[in-house]
This record gives sequence, structure tokens and C-alpha cells, in this order.
Amino acid sequence: MKKKVLSLLLTTVMAISMLAGCGGEEAAVEDSAAVEEGSSEVVGASIEVQEEALADVSVEADYSDADLTVFIFAQEHEKTVYQSLIDKFTESTGATVTFEVTTSDEYGQKLLAYKSADDMPDIFYVGPEAVASNVDDGYLLPLDDYLDAETVNNLWGAVGSAYRYDGVTAGTGEGSLYCLPKDFSTFAFAYNKDLFDEADLPYPDPANPYTWDEFLEVCKQLTKDTDGDGEVDQWGTANALQWAFDAFVYTNGAHFLNEDYTKVVIDGQEEFIEAFQYFADLTCKHGVTPTVEQDTALGGYQRWLDGQIGFYACGTWDVGAFMNKDTFPYEWGICGWPTGKTGVSMTRNGSVGFAVSADTEYPEAAADLIALFSTDLEGQRVLSGETTGVSLQIPNIMDYAKGDYKAKVEDGSIPYGENIDVIYNYFEGTDKYEGIFVETTYTYNADWWTAFLQGGYEYVLNGEKTAAEYCAEVQPAMQAALDAANELKAQAAAN
Repeated sequence: MKKKVLSLLLTTVMAISMLAGCGGEEAAVEDSAAVEEGSSEVVGASIEVQEEALADVSVEADYSDADLTVFIFAQEHEKTVYQSLIDKFTESTGATVTFEVTTSDEYGQKLLAYKSADDMPDIFYVGPEAVASNVDDGYLLPLDDYLDAETVNNLWGAVGSAYRYDGVTAGTGEGSLYCLPKDFSTFAFAYNKDLFDEADLPYPDPANPYTWDEFLEVCKQLTKDTDGDGEVDQWGTANALQWAFDAFVYTNGAHFLNEDYTKVVIDGQEEFIEAFQYFADLTCKHGVTPTVEQDTALGGYQRWLDGQIGFYACGTWDVGAFMNKDTFPYEWGICGWPTGKTGVSMTRNGSVGFAVSADTEYPEAAADLIALFSTDLEGQRVLSGETTGVSLQIPNIMDYAKGDYKAKVEDGSIPYGENIDVIYNYFEGTDKYEGIFVETTYTYNADWWTAFLQGGYEYVLNGEKTAAEYCAEVQPAMQAALDAANELKAQAAAN
């Protein structure tokens, strides 16, 4: 733990976006950097997990001396399901487990407080982009001795690689495994079928995602003043930059960094500027999204739940809330993001992982608990909705996800939005779909992305600046943050 004090002195709490409960705002998530999970608000109606749904869940071990703390962020329905698994774990093993849940907005600050006190929870969230720094700072326990190779090899390949670190570069599939995935996620697009019906529009074709021009035209037809007061109160989409921007950037063949992730290259990059301007014009020129001020007053996620939005980002963890009529009383389906120059619908795949503290006194018990959350078949049946009817994720276990689980979604046994194949297409890649781990995954921290968010991008969304002007202004700050991250990486390697 020799570098912990240095790390804490150098730490800046990143305000990055979380890819999870599409309902998040920005999150202060320094180390969890859970770029892919969570929600800034605890949303979704409360649920009950029936005892029969847990009948086959059991861990065959005696951990009666173990006293574990689990610290994560979660939506209300997620919290309930995880608590039910923890209860079965304690019942089966005799362990004591304290379960602490917060919002994604608060998670980073609270985790930093744990680190400052040198009193880490036994189990906590870490995103792929934060594995290297957490390992270098001595916070994470390598899991290789606690898992069998067959189990790990049955995870989705990309997410299994994302949590490995060889001391040089994380996310390459080399080195020890430091987390088990909560899930393998993707940010698909959801659409409100009721609004399409009211507008007499055909539903999106999952086999052929919209082009940018087609998407704009559909959004215009979905944007309305429904109560006749002269103010728009229904919009085609709600594209918060923190959630949707990547899909437009990458589908246009653009990128933030150079190939070795050492230089920010957005200034003057035609594909990037074009994607950013199109994204901004949806708001400031075409008016098919809420304005910056309207979004501040009521976020896009809540507007989606209220039936005011035609298209909205949908994470795999959101399905349980969207299928709950108390939360979302509308019919809905899944479709692809619109395509730019590449002709391929792209979005960020991602994950957040269950890490075990290097300081835990109970490594075997902690490893078995996160395995119940991540790789145990019965646990996955609970979390993916087969036994509970509340889907929090696509199963991590590939043969189950592609076999029984998918078959039961398609026959209606497991409630899910229409067109689940879109999710699988982003996971595995097709000629029309590609899901990717974004560039923050491969840099030592995401401060350079935070610099992009904090530079005043809202002036582009409200039309006061062009995308080209903003990129020229913000690139130096982004580069400085990236250089600082690479210096931290070099210091860690030297030590």
C-alpha cells in the first residue's frame, strides 16, 4: 500500500458520465469510474423478490467467522434483488454482510472517503478504466486463485479482458483478473411505441438502423405541442451529451485520441466536429430535444418515463424499470443508434466490476459472494429476470445468455423490450452494429474526458459556439489532463 498516500494527494475527483440507469446526470466517480453502470437517482418502483425465485440459490461453504461490507451504487429495484442474494448467501454460509448502497453521483466521493480513512469495504465497484490505477495503488486483490479457468472463459470475451492488468496496460486481456463483471452492458436505443402509433409512424427497423438524416426526420415528426399552449412538450429524443455523444462520434469514424492514447486530436478533426455539430443541432437548430435549460429543470430520463420522449438511451440494467408499468406505462422497443459516415450503428459497451479489497480479512468469502453476483448460474437466473421477472442485465455467462435465456425472452417467459437481438448485435458485432469500449478504458484515468465536459460544451448545444470553436478551445485542457495521467502511470511503473 506504499503508494496510497501519494495517490490520494494526486487524486482529482472526476465528473464523468455513468452508463447505467440512463437516468443518471454526471457522476463524481474517481475510482469506480463506473463509466458503464448506475444512476444518479434511485429510480424505479419498488419490487418484491419471492422466496421461490431464490429456491436454488446456495453457496456451499462455512463462512460463519466472516464479516463483509459490500459498497455499490444501484437503483431501487437493483438494490432489492442484490439484497435478496446477499440474504441467501448469509443463510447458506453463516457470514455477516453489511450492504451499503448509494447513488452514482455520491459513489466516488464516498469511496474516496473510505480510501482516505484506509478502511476499504471488502467488496466495491471498479470500472475497467480504473483497474490499473487501483492495482498500482494497492487496493485490489487479484482473483486468479479464487476462480476456475472454465468459469472465467465462459464470460463474454470482451468483458473478461477488460478487468485484466499486467502492470503495463489494462483492458488487453493480459495479466491477472482483478474484478468480476456486475454485467456486460451496452447502451442501445429505446423508442416509445405509443408515440410512434400516435404519429402514425412505422417502428424503427432493427435490421437497418436510421441514417442521421432519417433519424432527424422521424424526430421532427415526434416533436409536438400536445396541449396547444404554444410550447413544445414532446420531443423526438433527449440526447444528454454524457450518455449519447459517443454513439454519434464513433459511427462517424471519429475519435478523441490518437492510436496510442497519448494525444487529444479533436481540434480540426472533420469527422469529430461534424458529429458534434450534428448532435448539437438536434437541440439548438432543429429543436427535437429539450433545451439545456429544460433539461436542467427536468432531466431527459424523467421525461422519457413521463412519456415525453420518442427515443432515449437504454442500458441493459434499465429493462427491469422500463418493463414495470408503475414506472413506465408505455409500450416500447429497442433499436439501433443512427448511423454516420461509417454506415455502422455504434455505441459504447461497458461494464462495472465487483472488486475485492486487497486488505480484506476474508478473501475466500468475498470471492464467493462476488461469484454469486457475477458467474453463478442460479445467481444469474435471478439477476437476469428468469426467476424474478425483473431483468437487471444480460447474463454474464455466455452459454446461458445465448441459449436458455434468449429463448425465454423470445417466447415471453422473461419480460423484455422488443428486439433483444439489437443488444446481442452490439455485444458481438455485425455488419450493421458495433459496440466498443470507449477510449477512457485505455487511459490511466478519465480526467481528459472530464475536461471536455467541464469546458462549457453547453454553449455548443445552445448555439452560442460552433463545435469547431469548442474543440479548439478545450483541446489544450484535455491534453494537459491526459499528460498528467500518463505521468501518474509512469510514476506507478517506476515504483
